[in-house]
Amino acid sequence: MHQLDDCIFCQIANGHAPAYKIHEDELTCTFLDIFPATPGHCLIITKEHFSDIFEAKAEALAQVARNSVLITKALEQVIAPDGLGVYQFNRACAGQTVFHYHMHLIPQFEGKNIGIHSKQAGDPDELAALAEQLKSVLP
Repeated sequence: MHQLDDCIFCQIANGHAPAYKIHEDELTCTFLDIFPATPGHCLIITKEHFSDIFEAKAEALAQVARNSVLITKALEQVIAPDGLGVYQFNRACAGQTVFHYHMHLIPQFEGKNIGIHSKQAGDPDELAALAEQLKSVLP
């Protein structure tokens, strides 16, 4: 599996960088964003390094999509959002800031306008507790 030593998402996928992981399988890893736009903001990444959708393998993208359904059900059960934003950016001009393929799942709430990324890091204790809650409701 192709990974880059200087890629933070590769480091998270192989366990060499900390993350609030909530799900993992052979092809993907899902964890809470440490700069959450809202509580429960998750990232689903491919374990293999692909800079963007232009490089990604179809099997990895299909697994990201399958897991988005699984994680959405957990978010609905634990967070109970009014809606959910699903975002995926490719290349800098489209808003991509980490150049490793990933999908954002961002719970949305009535009356709250959000950006895609917060400028404030989430509270580590709250992130850890939420990660445990989400993991507990996943099969």
